Amino acid sequence: MNTQTLVASTEQAPVIDDRFDRVAEFSALVLSWARKFAVPVIAFLIFLGVWSGAASQIKTSLGVVPGPVAVWGQFLNLVDEHNREREKEKAFFERQEKRNAAKLAKDPNAKVKIRPYTGKPTFFDQIFTSLGTVASGFLLASIIAIPVGVACGLSTVLYGALNPLIQIFKPVSPLAWLPIVTIIVSAVYVSKDPMFSKSFVTSAITVTLCCIWPTIINTTVGVASLDKDLINVSRVLRLGWATKVWKIVLPSSIPMIFAGLRLSLSIGWMVLIAAEMLAQNPGLGKFVWDEFQNGSSNSLGRIMVAVFVIGLIGFLLDRGMLILQRYVSWDKNAELR
Repeated sequence: MNTQTLVASTEQAPVIDDRFDRVAEFSALVLSWARKFAVPVIAFLIFLGVWSGAASQIKTSLGVVPGPVAVWGQFLNLVDEHNREREKEKAFFERQEKRNAAKLAKDPNAKVKIRPYTGKPTFFDQIFTSLGTVASGFLLASIIAIPVGVACGLSTVLYGALNPLIQIFKPVSPLAWLPIVTIIVSAVYVSKDPMFSKSFVTSAITVTLCCIWPTIINTTVGVASLDKDLINVSRVLRLGWATKVWKIVLPSSIPMIFAGLRLSLSIGWMVLIAAEMLAQNPGLGKFVWDEFQNGSSNSLGRIMVAVFVIGLIGFLLDRGMLILQRYVSWDKNAELR
């Protein structure tokens, strides 16, 4: 091999290595994409296939169990019903505005008013009702649970006092809390012009009572397992109690606190649907119960639409908590699941 050939081959070696590195990076990217997206999609398609095959073999009093296509059709029907209801609402207010304009044209001093629309809430109206209720109950539970959990984690005496109560009330079913809350709210929440409806207050408090415990327990564990060196540093720096909690305790306990918050939110969402079904309070639970009582040929498909929507909303709420955890956590590279 002459000198020129040796020099040329030496110059080409880095180029070849660079191409191999690019191919390796691309392959790793494809594999990562497949694990995150392709595999779940394939699993979901398999689920749809099994569901479609099994559904056609099961007959009920309302007919054959609807498959994926029939359920999708019912979802589109619910969308159409919502759009028609919004058109009725728009026409309702337009008629009032025309009547009021005619009155004012005859008598500029005439008293006019706009009556609220009282049409039947649609499936999507029920979704937003449930979301507002669970958000209120969850926020109230978090406002109570996080400070209590921090205090229990820092004080063994307080933890010993509250732990029996936590363990007693933690396993209580929402079906047991609901009648108690309903009776108390009916007796206490008395107003001629209430800011919130009694059904909303009842459902929100029931959610609060059932989802407060996981946050308290996980926050307590997170604070109690805090590195002692960090506590010693706060003593050396002579930090005040509030500063120590804000600067050291809370940032170090974020993973456990959010583990509790995620559990509480998922429990609160499940509790709310059950409470709405039992108490017939507005929301997705009432929609499911009304369709069950309706007993039409479309009821089963519409209930299955509601089931999928409930599950999807629960999934999105959990993902939202993960995003919030990444935002407030000091370790941005931590792998969260």
